[in-house]
Amino acid sequence: METHRAVFTWVQQRLVEAELLKGRTIAIDATTLEANAAMRSIVRRDTGESYEAFLTGLAQASGIETPTREDLARLDRKRKKKTSNKDWTSPSDPDARVTKMKDGRTHLAHKAEHAVDLETGAIVAVTLQGADAGDTTTIVETATAAADQIEDAQADVDEPQALEEIIADKGYHSNQTMIDLDTVGMRSYIAEPDRGRRDWSEEPEAQAPVYRNRRRIRGRRGRRLMRRRGETVERSFAHVYDTGGMRRTHLRGHQNILKRLLIHAGGFNLGLVMRQIFGVGTPRGLQGRLAAAIAAVIALWTLLEDRWTRLGVRRANRLPLFTPGHCFELLPVGT
Repeated sequence: METHRAVFTWVQQRLVEAELLKGRTIAIDATTLEANAAMRSIVRRDTGESYEAFLTGLAQASGIETPTREDLARLDRKRKKKTSNKDWTSPSDPDARVTKMKDGRTHLAHKAEHAVDLETGAIVAVTLQGADAGDTTTIVETATAAADQIEDAQADVDEPQALEEIIADKGYHSNQTMIDLDTVGMRSYIAEPDRGRRDWSEEPEAQAPVYRNRRRIRGRRGRRLMRRRGETVERSFAHVYDTGGMRRTHLRGHQNILKRLLIHAGGFNLGLVMRQIFGVGTPRGLQGRLAAAIAAVIALWTLLEDRWTRLGVRRANRLPLFTPGHCFELLPVGT
């Protein structure tokens, strides 16, 4: 893990040199990754009993002596509370947790959380937690990792920029989160859910941080940062997990998966440097540029061919121009 983090930090140092990592304002968001484990393989934490054996016992207790697969499926659908992470675990990947994915399916999954530089779109930090962990509990680890990464990336900078602002959606809003960020001197722009009229008698120390955060997100800059948050963070998710093929993990255990995520995030950050140098940051973008260049050459050749035809220039007087696989006769002799 130390080696992978060192590589990730080295890439961030290249971003600092290219002025593509500021570190002052970051946005935090999370997404779920399907684990490399099947739901049918889960077992009871207390007895080690498989899920199918558990359903068979329930069916026999209800009067069905030899239940079929249809009977077990019918019984499973009628149960109110099917699977709980407190009762069930995966023997092949104990770090995976039962959760509902964005498409509505239930899978064993992990939770990946990104901290992204809002000014440049660079990934500042990546953390991995259980899929059942709430956003209000994981933001502390991700914000700490982001602050450490920013400090390490700017180790050779004379006047390093410290982390000052955190932007997140309403899933990260809680009284304790506001108190913690205010204690360390961090400005928060976290969307606040509609909780109605608040009673501060039990937690009076949270009133001032919550009101300050509310005032900031309602301002012009706060609204602009919230729009920018969705754009930058979702782009990193799309590149690393959807296009990058990591939406379903092929490793098991948080340590192994996180090492792979750090390398993928480092590749995403290198793409920003490539885009600054070459104008494109992905192989697909380079492929599009190559196709556009070939189309431009063909269009130019067609245009010149038509012009020479109208001018009456004979084909024998045109200078052949060699390109891979073709000899295009483009220029008249003597030009």
